[in-house]
Amino acid sequence: MDITVKDFLETTEGLVFAVVMPTLEQGKVLCFLRYVTEDHIWKKLSTEQANTYLKQHYPQYVYYSPVLDAHLHAVTLEHIALHHQPKQRLRQLLQSKHNDVIEDDAVQLCDLLQANTVNMAQLGITGSLLIRAQHSESDIDLVCYQKQTFQHCRQVIKSLIEQGHLQNLSATDWQEAYSRRDCSLSFSEYVWHEQRKYNKAMINGRKFDLSLINDPASSNTDSYRKCGAITLQCKVTDDSGAFDYPAEFAVDAEGIATVVSFTATYAGQAQRDESIEVSGVLECNQHGIKRIVVGSSREAHGESIRVLG
Repeated sequence: MDITVKDFLETTEGLVFAVVMPTLEQGKVLCFLRYVTEDHIWKKLSTEQANTYLKQHYPQYVYYSPVLDAHLHAVTLEHIALHHQPKQRLRQLLQSKHNDVIEDDAVQLCDLLQANTVNMAQLGITGSLLIRAQHSESDIDLVCYQKQTFQHCRQVIKSLIEQGHLQNLSATDWQEAYSRRDCSLSFSEYVWHEQRKYNKAMINGRKFDLSLINDPASSNTDSYRKCGAITLQCKVTDDSGAFDYPAEFAVDAEGIATVVSFTATYAGQAQRDESIEVSGVLECNQHGIKRIVVGSSREAHGESIRVLG
């Protein structure tokens, strides 16, 4: 089974998990519970809600990863009833003639991207649309599986905003996005960092996001142990992995090789030669190489990357 980050796995009990690592660990897929059904309707869970729900009802899916030194969720292959794949779902969406208004917005967005030479074969759709759990306020979550296509997509989004085919987020839209993220940056800091990424915009009043998913072959299999909380200031020396999953920034901090983020809030957060302040968790792998991880949970409370200049 070819499993990739941001795929959704539906178990035999009807739980939907989002994949967070493409490689198996002890025969299990590392993931996080995102949706459960209530009265035959999909309900999205926060990190805290998901942890509580599994501990109460399905503790077999609660998992400690010795490789990541982190508590998350995991599903064995035999418990996977359905494998929801973003590429496949997007193809279905683009070929369908019976879409709802959210799906129509997604198709219109894809038409705009394709008209600007974006390779649609490298794109997929995740989030609520992946399992048809969308509602009137749902966002569109696009994923890209090739870095070159992703960077081209960002430039196209910037151009389409300038041409008026897409719109920047309004102050209200930014406030809603900020509230959802519940991050440790101030609102003004959050917006300043986000506005220069060009990986989100509005189409027909609906927000969409674009994420990059790395080739699984490039995934790192080193194991890490946590060494405690840390805050420091340093300079970014390489931002080529800034939008990867996880996002990675090489830094000039003494004894620390990289800053890594597993949460989308800090993907693309800083650029080469910028000075940043990082608050996160110091980790060390089996080779003695240290890194700072920002985003030990989706919300990453108390953890952040902010540009100083």
